[in-house]
Amino acid sequence: MTTVAITGQGVISSLGLTIPDFCAGLDKATVAVEATPWSAETGGHLYYSPVTGFDPTHWLDERTERGSDRFAQYAVAAAAEAVADCGIGQLDPLRTAVVMGTSMAGAATLAGAQEAYDAGGYGSVPKKLQMMAWPNMAAGHIALRWNLHGPLLTISTACASSLDAIGIAARMIASGQADVAIAGGTDNGGVKISSLGAARYGMSPTDIDNPHEICRPFDRNRKGVMGGDGAGVVILERAEHARARGARIDGIVRGYGSLSDGYHPSSPDPSARWEIAAMQAAQTDAGLHPGEIGAVVAHGTGTPVGDAAEILAINTVFGESVCATSIKGHVGHTAGAAGVMGVITGLHTLATRALPPTASTTDLEPDIQFRVPLGSPGSVDLDAFQVNAFGFAGQNASLVISRD
Repeated sequence: MTTVAITGQGVISSLGLTIPDFCAGLDKATVAVEATPWSAETGGHLYYSPVTGFDPTHWLDERTERGSDRFAQYAVAAAAEAVADCGIGQLDPLRTAVVMGTSMAGAATLAGAQEAYDAGGYGSVPKKLQMMAWPNMAAGHIALRWNLHGPLLTISTACASSLDAIGIAARMIASGQADVAIAGGTDNGGVKISSLGAARYGMSPTDIDNPHEICRPFDRNRKGVMGGDGAGVVILERAEHARARGARIDGIVRGYGSLSDGYHPSSPDPSARWEIAAMQAAQTDAGLHPGEIGAVVAHGTGTPVGDAAEILAINTVFGESVCATSIKGHVGHTAGAAGVMGVITGLHTLATRALPPTASTTDLEPDIQFRVPLGSPGSVDLDAFQVNAFGFAGQNASLVISRD
């Protein structure tokens, strides 16, 4: 049986543009939040967690930068960090796959183009609109950057996109389709109309003055989601291939589960039966039982119904035996990047034996049976962790990763 290793990591986030900065922000419970430029239009306060200080020309030539949306730029930057981190040198163009997830893709470009057209007509429409907006351009620009000719896939399963991308990429390596995969996800969350839509639907609260109270995963007083953006990438590699070149192995992808709620467009099945099933499917695929998994990086969006279902799922699968966290209070909901940022969080936990705290949460939901670190990292004795990503339309994904 082929073992799939993780040998490199890269991230572009509101906590920073490198893995060390991202992990330091997690451990310090840093809340990267600011008011949206369109906050006043809601009649209240609308916050989000944007990437700051990002200069795409650090990773892209000016021509590519001008012809790409920020979601693709984030992806290339995170991929460049991950490729450098894995130390592989030359990627085999025929044996390297690219599998990237995204939810919103080039929505910012489309929204901006519509505004430009409304103001200035046909001549104001960007000539490269399609190439900037299409969902596959994040993966495509990565393949172009390294002149790759292996499998090239884009996964769009809402908030589960990047976790599904990693799971699918791991299976591609296990089946012999590739030796290496660049896998992860990306989204540009700074889209005005989407942000306002989330507020209108009641997902993002507008009646809270204190930005540190916007997103409080697992808190009994939680009210909703804080939007965010960024990208994350991991390098997956056939373990024999990695060991032969003396690579550092950050973790082993052990198991993957993905299935559908089939219940509601936005709300999870309140019985949590299919979230439970996804988690158990990943554990079965991994050949591990719950007692062998020391930490869970939860989806934990901070919505009343979403967290209630996941709390029930983790309670049912693990009971009191596990420590769990959510990073949505730190970086917001990064949509297509949420799952891979959870994986990077878990790899950090595996390396340090300390699970980052759940930022902004102060008063835990009383139904919770598992441990949740608050304020500072929680010490965990672990050889494996599990990551959840549960998206709109009942997209349930779960991944189990262990030490080598």
